[in-house]
Parts: sequence; structure tokens; C-alpha cells
Amino acid sequence: MKLILPLDLVADIEPHLPPNTEIVRVDIDGNLDSDASDAEVYFSWFLSRSNVLHKILEAAPALRWHHAPNAGVNHILTPTYLERDIILTNGAGVHGIPIAEFVITYILAHAKHLPELYSLQTQRHWKRGFAIKELTDATLLIIGAGGIGQEIAARAKPFGLKIIGSRRHPQELPNFDKVVGADEWRSLLPTVDYVVIATPLTHETKEFIDESVLRSLPPHAYLINIARGGVIDESALIKALTEGWIAGAALDTVSTEPLPPESPLWSLPNIFITPHTSGHSPKSQQRSIALFIDNLQRYQAGKPLRNVVDKEAGY
Repeated sequence: MKLILPLDLVADIEPHLPPNTEIVRVDIDGNLDSDASDAEVYFSWFLSRSNVLHKILEAAPALRWHHAPNAGVNHILTPTYLERDIILTNGAGVHGIPIAEFVITYILAHAKHLPELYSLQTQRHWKRGFAIKELTDATLLIIGAGGIGQEIAARAKPFGLKIIGSRRHPQELPNFDKVVGADEWRSLLPTVDYVVIATPLTHETKEFIDESVLRSLPPHAYLINIARGGVIDESALIKALTEGWIAGAALDTVSTEPLPPESPLWSLPNIFITPHTSGHSPKSQQRSIALFIDNLQRYQAGKPLRNVVDKEAGY
């Protein structure tokens, strides 16, 4: 069997491969070190450009299974990709722990006024009187109670938050006080203190955090996006933060990445921008490789793969 593997990960993956496995190495620009015409499996590593993916597809006409480390795969499901009958699996759950830790960081930073307090320290200025909040009894709405949403709930629950989740098929989940379906979360917006967006970017969720959603939130609400930038109507968010419809926002993802220096998002009041780093952790790479190796063993044994993407649904 022949595999296409990211050049930088071959040393970590090769010791776990069965004998007689052939490896085609691929660099970040999609350049292959050998013939991939009969390769069955492709493990990509955070593709940044669709033309790189299309380059691999052209070089590997026999490709049967593609594993991507991302949870979101909207950038992979191009018309060219969808023409091929390829099983796609993703990294759902792999990045849940570091992302959940970042979400707690965003919430605490807002509730405890950490940016302002740190600024005062750098100025050597002693000031008191901040309206510092507790998290106990505050309501957290997690839009997208999948693997990442559940990791967030597990870390938020010990702080005493009331946690509501939403998912297409609602069910009881650990650490959630309530899980609602589809669009039911919209009726809950006036009652929440924190909103975390953890849903994939699909045709249904593109810019679904729009002006009507933002106006439905109470003025003290805080919005956190660790999904994809495209789920938020950024012009509406800019208006909401400028005019004070909500108290603030933390954005780990934005529509255009890197965020251009001239973007008004940089200078909005009470916004915390991080450069798509919430999922970063050395352990995430270890988990990604472990998931791929487990799936490779399943693939060879003819068993069902984990994290198979429904390409029509988009996740």
C-alpha cells in the first residue's frame, strides 16, 4: 500500500506503519518526492490553499481515503474535490482540549477585566472599582455541542456556569443543563451571558451570527468564536461592538486570515483577537497522528473509519 504523507510528519508516523508500506512525501506546496499515481491514502496537514489539494488529487487518481487533521473541512470540499469518490475523515475531537482551555481564558479575561488590569500594571497605575463578575450562575450557550463543545462544557461546569448546548440532533450530554436542537437556541439569546460558536462552517451556518442574532443578545453578553470566521457577519459584529449592542467579543478566527492591518476589527472596543491559535498544542499533533494510525489499521482491516465526514452536510 502506498501513502501520501506530510514531509514533516514522516519521522513520527513511519515507525507505526506496517511492513512494505510505501511513502510518498509531500511538502507544504504540494510537491511530491515520488510517483503517487497508485497511492490509496493521503494524510494532509492543514492545507492553506485549495490549489495544493487539487495538485495532490491530480497526482493521485487512485486515492480512496483522505484524512485531514482539521475539524472544519469547508476549505476541502471544493467542487473539484466533490467530483471524486474519496472517503474523507477529519480531526474532530483532536483539538478540543486546547480550544476549551482558550474559551475559559476568554471568559475569565472578560469577567475579571484582565486586559485592563494588565495595562494598569504596565503603566504602574493603581486603580480600583472595576465591575468584576463571577461566573457562578452565569449562562453559557454553546452553539455546536459536538466534540469541542463538550470539552468546553466539561471545563466550564466547575466554574458554576449554567450550560446550554445546541446540536442538530439534541440529546442529554454530560455537563450540559440542557441541549436544544437546530435553531431553538435563537429563542434563548436574551437570557445568556456568554455565547460560544463551535459549529462547522456550512451553507447553513455561513454568517448565521447576523444582526438579528446580535440584537437579540443582552447588552452584557460576550461572544466567542472558535469555529470559522465565516459564521459571523463581520459588518454586523463591527456595528454591534461599536454601538454597544453586546459587551464584547473574542475572535480566534476571522473571515480573512491573516487579518489585514487595516481591518476595523483590530481597534474595536472590548475585542480580544487571537491569530487562530486556540487549537495549538504539541499534544494535538500527537493526537492527530494517533487518530490517523488507528484509522489506517481500520482501513486495512476493512473496518469502519472514525470521523467520516458527511460531505453533503459539510462535517
